[in-house]
Amino acid sequence: MQLGGPMKTVAVVSQKGGAGKTTMSVHVAVAAAQAGENAVIIDLDPQTNAASWGDLREADTPSVLAVPPGRLPQALQAAREEGVTFAIIDTAAKSENPALEAAKTADLVLIPCRRSFFDVDAMSWTANLLKLAGKPGYVVLNALKPGSTKIQGDVVQAVGAYGLTAAPVVMHDRGAYINAIPTGQAAQELEPESPAAKEINDLYAWLQRTIKA
Repeated sequence: MQLGGPMKTVAVVSQKGGAGKTTMSVHVAVAAAQAGENAVIIDLDPQTNAASWGDLREADTPSVLAVPPGRLPQALQAAREEGVTFAIIDTAAKSENPALEAAKTADLVLIPCRRSFFDVDAMSWTANLLKLAGKPGYVVLNALKPGSTKIQGDVVQAVGAYGLTAAPVVMHDRGAYINAIPTGQAAQELEPESPAAKEINDLYAWLQRTIKA
């Protein structure tokens, strides 16, 4: 089913390397494609990890485009003209200007954050970026150990000190995320009944409701 309508754009941003931007991007994009969206991942990271995942992929959707940061506006316009309804922008770490431009073009920004001090400390940069972009952003706690309720609460409180809001869905440390990527799949394709699949489907459902709000 093709949902149609205006193209929704989500930027995935974090100053910290290894926060899980690409894993989040490809999983959310697959969720969008499974929901009937014409989805694309725009890979701005010079390492082109999302594009490499796309090369391994057997399914036609979501499409993955490796784009130089300076060509982002043109890539988004081309996507609209081609009928794309959901675009997710995967940004590089330590890329201040490209990340800012991605945030400015997005309807909403997702900020993956692990439990480490360095990830949380990087939130000050992200908070400033969101203010400059003038766009809403949500921190998605990533790679938490299942059952780590206290740690989750501590991280939510810590990012809140920077004026950032945590999304209500958490991505835990689950093997399905790791095992799916080398096969060109997402967790919900490799293990559709897994807790990881449910997390991503819940994250995507929340994302759609939040963009439309």
